[in-house]
Amino acid sequence: MARDPDLYAHLEWLGYIQPVGLVVSPAALLAAGVLPDRNVSAQQETLRGLLSSAPPPLLADFPSFTRDLLGWREADLAGAPGGPELPDSLSVPLPGEHDTLRPTYAVPDPDAAGKWLLLVTVVPPETPLDDAGPRVSAAGWHASPQARLERLLRETAVPAGLLTNGRLLRLVTAPKGESAGWLDFDLAALCEVAGRPLCSALLMLLSSERLFLVPPGERLPALLRESRKYQSLVSTRLAGQVLDALHELTRGFQAADEAAGGRLLRDVLDGHPEEVYGGLLATLLRLVFVLYAEDRGLVSSDPVYVEHYSVGGLFAKLRDDAALYPDTMDQRFGAWPRLLTLFRLLHDGASHGGLAIPARHGSLFTPDAYPFLEGRPRGSRAVPGERLENAPRVSDGVLARVLENLLVLDGERISYRALDVEQIGSVYEAIMGFTLRVAEGPVVAIPNRKKGSAVDVHVDLAALLALPGADRARRLKDEADCDLTGDPLAALKTAKSPDDVVAALGKKLSKRTPRALPAGSLYLQPTEERRRSGSHYTPRSLTEPIVRTTLEPVLAALGESPTPAQVLGLKVCDPAMGSGAFLVETCRFLGDALLRAWDAHGGLPEIPPDEDPVLFARRQVAQLCLYGVDKNPFAVDLAKLSLWLATLAKDHPFTFLDDSLRHGDSLVGLSPGQIERFHWEEKGQQPLLAGRIRAAMDAAMEKRAALEALNDADHETQEALLVEADAALADVRLAGIS
Repeated sequence: MARDPDLYAHLEWLGYIQPVGLVVSPAALLAAGVLPDRNVSAQQETLRGLLSSAPPPLLADFPSFTRDLLGWREADLAGAPGGPELPDSLSVPLPGEHDTLRPTYAVPDPDAAGKWLLLVTVVPPETPLDDAGPRVSAAGWHASPQARLERLLRETAVPAGLLTNGRLLRLVTAPKGESAGWLDFDLAALCEVAGRPLCSALLMLLSSERLFLVPPGERLPALLRESRKYQSLVSTRLAGQVLDALHELTRGFQAADEAAGGRLLRDVLDGHPEEVYGGLLATLLRLVFVLYAEDRGLVSSDPVYVEHYSVGGLFAKLRDDAALYPDTMDQRFGAWPRLLTLFRLLHDGASHGGLAIPARHGSLFTPDAYPFLEGRPRGSRAVPGERLENAPRVSDGVLARVLENLLVLDGERISYRALDVEQIGSVYEAIMGFTLRVAEGPVVAIPNRKKGSAVDVHVDLAALLALPGADRARRLKDEADCDLTGDPLAALKTAKSPDDVVAALGKKLSKRTPRALPAGSLYLQPTEERRRSGSHYTPRSLTEPIVRTTLEPVLAALGESPTPAQVLGLKVCDPAMGSGAFLVETCRFLGDALLRAWDAHGGLPEIPPDEDPVLFARRQVAQLCLYGVDKNPFAVDLAKLSLWLATLAKDHPFTFLDDSLRHGDSLVGLSPGQIERFHWEEKGQQPLLAGRIRAAMDAAMEKRAALEALNDADHETQEALLVEADAALADVRLAGIS
């Protein structure tokens, strides 16, 4: 398929740079009509003249760089000779650290007085940008130049920053409460012929035209904002691929079970089919955690890990194998045991030579949660260090397709680092709320968009054929929201066999079942849990204002300047936490409050070397302040994953959330007798108001039953019934009180 040349122009320079996190997305650039100009030979010559002649070539005069190469005026760089002064509002005091964060230069917004487009930090030549280096003084915040600029950007709410050590020029974006991202431009490489795409990209993003002259909607800050919005679209599209990966994994385990003569899943399917679904879901949650952690360098950079254990390394190997042996991928079986070894490694830890991985423990990677994943009987216990000799024969082809769905979108590798926790939560919500079933007869899948993003509903063809012809279309409409008219409807009414039904459905069939699945097949059927439960991830556009409005008065009640102990003494519980969206936002909000409290009352405590202050504060909040309960055990796992990703540190275990995020029902169950008496005790004389309470309770139950019977009604009808049901429940309470 031909590739859009404009899109390719952006993918080319981004491919050279390999961004860390999200800065600008090709989709946002194309939507704004922003394209690199490859005719930059004159600008390359100018840049060459700005770099020192002695190796290594370094940029010594940043103001000259902005004036001569980027076309900025002197007034465009506050703090430089001839430019305006830097205001105190761009300085961030850290009294607890006896330090103050301030930029070297700043770029004012030409259309808004007092607003700023960029902050610039210039550090001594060749200073490492991501390393704090050895501590040379007890005073001052011991942090890397990158961490200092990120915090400065977040505290001042300036959309972007530039960081340079003379060799590299880094464009940084660090929106408050979101992941930072940056692009590194090697200034010497920009002068070479091969660096022409990079030089053109630098001018495209930072020239005077882009910052000051084009319409506001096409300037750099707008491009950064729109890129974040486009990333949400990426997560929406990725959600469908993750669901494809779940179906692929289901088929892979069915094939492995057949290869084992039915011994792999027999004891689980007989009485606990939900455990098979749970194990498949856990596998994908484990993979997303590892992909996110590997993209952030939080597992191990040792060559032994990267080459022999990492998911990224496994994906590269499977791609190479698929290119060399495309016809035998489903007859090769080395990838699944390698994944199992990785899961054991992360749970138990390992140390050998330069490879050091701490034991994570916790429920996500425990091998005893779903023993069938390792080919062990249900209820068996794992033995540390044992050989996984009975690993299921899940083919390399299955794993290649699963990882392709998780890692590639539109032919390009997905950066999990560029996804925020909410976006990952929304992606993995796509695989929540299913039940695993074994087909008793032939079944087909039909997409039903009312139940999610083209979620497939499976229809039993034998049960459909048992109905009179006139009732079959009604059954399809009720079960799968499938409408047939004309010839297909007539063919369905006269169908005599499953093949006849498949022919009648035609294009209505899902791509996953172009032919009917035979009896004995495993398939995933969506449940009403997908609609009713909290497994639908709430977007940050809703959680942020709700959490802020709720907790700001709580903090205000603690006084003008709460102490760290007061902040960490708060307890926040979500009694129906779903996938943890509100807890994640609460973690961010209270983490920021804790940072302010540390700054105001004695400074930061001693922070582990693998954590920055923001990460450490959030981890303290998650560990000491947050609690949650949910009836859906898989939503609880996703909530834990979300908070792990929001607070992850390289050398810490996962167990700190196991006691505070629990599976269960937070509502107290009462019998009808207890409700009638409005008392814990059911014994004794019945109160005079018992009849009134019973009548109100019956009315409430009728409203709830009506709501359940209209699950597929339009949203407004459902909301109206829900209001009536809640009003009836209020009548129960009033009857008891009066």
